[in-house]
Amino acid sequence: MTGGGAGDTADEARAVRDEDAFDVAALDDWLRGVLAAQGQELADGAGPEVRQFPGGASNLTFLVRYRADGPPDADGDDYRDLVVRMPPRGTKAASAHNMRREFEIQLRLRPQFPTVPLVLAYSPADGSPIGSEFYVMERARGIILRADLPPSVADDPKAAILGDELFDLLADLHSVDVEAAGLEEFYRGPGYVERQVSGWSGRYRAARTDDAPAGDAIMGWLADNQPADVGARLIHGDWRFDNLVLDSNSLAPVAVLDWELATVGDPLMDLGAALAYWVQPDDDDFFQGFRRQPSNAPGMPTRAQIVARYLERTGYPCDDWRFYEVFGLFRLAVIAQQIWYRYSRGETSNPAFRQFGPAVDYLMWRCADRIGSPTSPRR
Repeated sequence: MTGGGAGDTADEARAVRDEDAFDVAALDDWLRGVLAAQGQELADGAGPEVRQFPGGASNLTFLVRYRADGPPDADGDDYRDLVVRMPPRGTKAASAHNMRREFEIQLRLRPQFPTVPLVLAYSPADGSPIGSEFYVMERARGIILRADLPPSVADDPKAAILGDELFDLLADLHSVDVEAAGLEEFYRGPGYVERQVSGWSGRYRAARTDDAPAGDAIMGWLADNQPADVGARLIHGDWRFDNLVLDSNSLAPVAVLDWELATVGDPLMDLGAALAYWVQPDDDDFFQGFRRQPSNAPGMPTRAQIVARYLERTGYPCDDWRFYEVFGLFRLAVIAQQIWYRYSRGETSNPAFRQFGPAVDYLMWRCADRIGSPTSPRR
């Protein structure tokens, strides 16, 4: 999942795909009515320009741009940008596409954790002006970092602290009082670690192909070594630089994007999942190929430094970080295997997926290496 949609990104919005088109005039009428009830007025005249963000394959994300009346604002902009999120066509509101859930989490969280987009309105599928449930938010303006720092950021002295700030922000999220934020309904009770180990193991077995490692030793180790939940906090589920909008001038965090995986659970599991994507300069060449964020830039912390700083900041107990590290790598292996399963069966022909089979082998090898267990050789 990418962060495209609520911030300025390298993946600029483009023409709406024919299969994803909707009634813009109906949306415009609905937005004017809903926002007027909130004391907000949209510019008179022609309806909005609607474009689509290519990122974020799970849900559809659209830019809805209104030209403003009068002169440009202080930043030179003469428009107001909104973002619309909706499920893919032909799906029902399930856990991966539940717009109300995603909307409510951000709405309730913002007073406690202001680094979320400002959500404005939600429409259920019943009575929707565009035939689908959706929600609307203000577009967060700024920079989203991809694999490498752009020159304007790399030359900024503040770039050296971006990695620490990314995970300090995660620690702050994990410090939010769930009850005070009104997020109790997203808590399924104790046993989050157990549910995650069982769930991801089941997904791996269901998606395993004949050429994939059996993984029994790794799944058995995770089941036998799982710790008790250290707490019940709101967790993001996809914490990476490309889900964070930075202020273009100060590089301060503006908004965290993509809350569709957010839930209440064990915060250390969230950190473990995030660090599976954190590739540092001394990692081997194969793992370097996984890098999709500037985690190797000067000043970026190592995984060990991130864990130590996070634990000091939050005070959460952790006797052995290895479990969370292995879980994060295994979870990433399952994600890759699910894609490889579809590719190997001819259900998708994207040539980029050709490397996902070897990636699964590598990640499972990395898990086994951490637990000292033999596994099949890498491709």
